[in-house]
Amino acid sequence: MSSTAVDYKADSGSNSNIDSKFESHGVNGPDSADQLLENLGYTPELSRNRSTLQVAFMSFVLASIPYGLATTLFYPLNGGGPVNVIWGWVLVSLIIICVATSLGEITSVYPTAGGVYYQAFMLAPPRWRRVSGWVCGWMYLVGNITITLSVNFGTTLFFVACINVFENSAGEGVLEGKAYQVYLIFLGVTLLCNAVSALCNKWLPWLDTAAIFWTFAGVIAITIAVLVMAKEGRHSAKYVFGHFEASSGWPDGWSFCVGLLHAGYATSSTGMIISMCEEVQKPSIQVPRAMVATIIINTFAGLLFMIPLMFVLPDIQLLIGLASGQPVPTILKSAIGSSGGAFGLLFPLMVLAILCGIGCTTATSRCIFAFARDGAVPGAKWWMKVNKNLDVPLNAMMLSMVVQLALGLIYFGNTTAFNAFSGVGVISLTVAYAVPIAISLFTGRKQVKTGQFYLGKFGTFSNVIAVAWSFLVVPLFCMPASIPVTAATVNYAPVVFVFATLVSGIWYWVWGHKNYAGPPTHDE
Repeated sequence: MSSTAVDYKADSGSNSNIDSKFESHGVNGPDSADQLLENLGYTPELSRNRSTLQVAFMSFVLASIPYGLATTLFYPLNGGGPVNVIWGWVLVSLIIICVATSLGEITSVYPTAGGVYYQAFMLAPPRWRRVSGWVCGWMYLVGNITITLSVNFGTTLFFVACINVFENSAGEGVLEGKAYQVYLIFLGVTLLCNAVSALCNKWLPWLDTAAIFWTFAGVIAITIAVLVMAKEGRHSAKYVFGHFEASSGWPDGWSFCVGLLHAGYATSSTGMIISMCEEVQKPSIQVPRAMVATIIINTFAGLLFMIPLMFVLPDIQLLIGLASGQPVPTILKSAIGSSGGAFGLLFPLMVLAILCGIGCTTATSRCIFAFARDGAVPGAKWWMKVNKNLDVPLNAMMLSMVVQLALGLIYFGNTTAFNAFSGVGVISLTVAYAVPIAISLFTGRKQVKTGQFYLGKFGTFSNVIAVAWSFLVVPLFCMPASIPVTAATVNYAPVVFVFATLVSGIWYWVWGHKNYAGPPTHDE
């Protein structure tokens, strides 16, 4: 149902109506979960075919550790070397646990595909609901699309670097990597991810399950191979855990912080799993548990992947000077001593990259579907439709794909486009996560007390850390990775972020402030 038919002025009361409905219905199976969704004002349209483990596995695939860490390893190597890689990852993982627990508390009360957008609207005081929902929704929408774009584009650049472990001559890879070649690979990756997500929806939970075993098998193979062979020798533990080498030109402390984009990018998908709430049997408890459990698993998986690489790390200046911007293929080739061996170890990461793209494509389509369902996206009546044969919001998925392919054309004009895509994705999602958390915190955390994932004082502590992190992320990830800034190193993330914000603001001024009512807040 579209909330454009709801008179928002009628909703001048509190959230008690929705909260009481939540309390009066259990969430012990698909039927009761659908009943809760109806109580929140929506008609169930998607099949609930995911168990707790399958939700956790999809959340794991959305982050796709170690792939997410592999494609952005340049940033911490440039920012501070091994210290930035290892301890930056641990620091950000601890912060993201606070973000996940904070979102988990809220999701336990409001488990819909609208995710943080719906939550921000329902948690805000009635006077500010529409603005809160609109701002959070657009940040969530932009974040989902750009992070999916950055995953698929990062996969493309990673594929090019992996192929180029094979060389025609010293230092010359077999694939030249011209702009048109990169874009064609990106086109193929994007089409593949959308095709699998659309046509194989009922098998995706099993694909996610296979992915976690594939991931750990690949990581264990890399760990054993590089540490045993180590053709260029091994560093000491003191080097791995204590060597700091800032190459960015920034002061040491700020250089370390800028290098956190690596970990921030890999964990940015934390709240995207909320968009799958309407395909989960017990969303009020399964999704919060899955979010938190996945961060813990990812933390250890990330360390298992990165620590061995730091032991066999070649010269840092060589790695940050690579034209590809992808250090991992070079690190593995240096450690293994052969192109074929390195490619064999890279292959599991390449497969995981595609699985990550499929997962992000799936979650993004649900995000667009949910936001359009409430009339907040131009052409909403098209994007809110669910294809009954495929059981997916196909139109929303196609919209996301077209936007990504259009933005990918930026690469023809500037080869640092990936930096902008990843940066704006992290910024937008972090802001979107922070909005409902901040509203809940500053309104006394009243609603979350009714949920099944209420964490008491630890929840309050987590809220504070999550909001503080968002205040750091916005300026931090707008910074260039290195100074002095050149045309090749400038960070275009703030440009894309401001443009998206302007589009959101203009659309609200032109249409939203008169027509947008937000999600339904009562039975009609």
